[in-house]
Amino acid sequence: MERYSRYQFLKSMGFKGAALMALMTSCIREEDTYVEALSVNPNSSTGTSTGTGTGTGSSTGSTTGATTDLSTITNRLLTIDLTATANAALKTVGGYLVKSGIVVAQSSAGVYVAATQTCTHEPKKKIIFNKTEYYCTDHGARFDLKGKGLNSFGSKGLTVYKTATDGTTLVVYS
Repeated sequence: MERYSRYQFLKSMGFKGAALMALMTSCIREEDTYVEALSVNPNSSTGTSTGTGTGTGSSTGSTTGATTDLSTITNRLLTIDLTATANAALKTVGGYLVKSGIVVAQSSAGVYVAATQTCTHEPKKKIIFNKTEYYCTDHGARFDLKGKGLNSFGSKGLTVYKTATDGTTLVVYS
């Protein structure tokens, strides 16, 4: 019995060019499927923030939401007032918002995580937070909270940032 790769089989059936590419990309592995029960946060608004932040590439930094003296943080990317109504999404576990190209979420009670909104699969600002991971709404790239890719689309990783809070203010920094 002779074995063919998918590519070889489709070529032997006479497919070529665009038709071959369409067939090659039409079926994906189970690990590349879209996240079940995906919900896009309707409250992602732009509120008051300072600094800017974008980035691509492999994961960096820590995602722990440590309580600390915020005045000692020097590489600030965002400062978020957790008491402001514009930032109400961060008051609940699983809630997130996007500001200045950074996705900020409360991953568990009092623990905040942050990552770039720009996907490394294709440089589009399509990253959201979905329950326990970051997710690209364009092609389905998935990343854990440390930025490690969870499927082939996320294989390049995602830039994550450090967070710190004193309970009323959240700082995202590098």
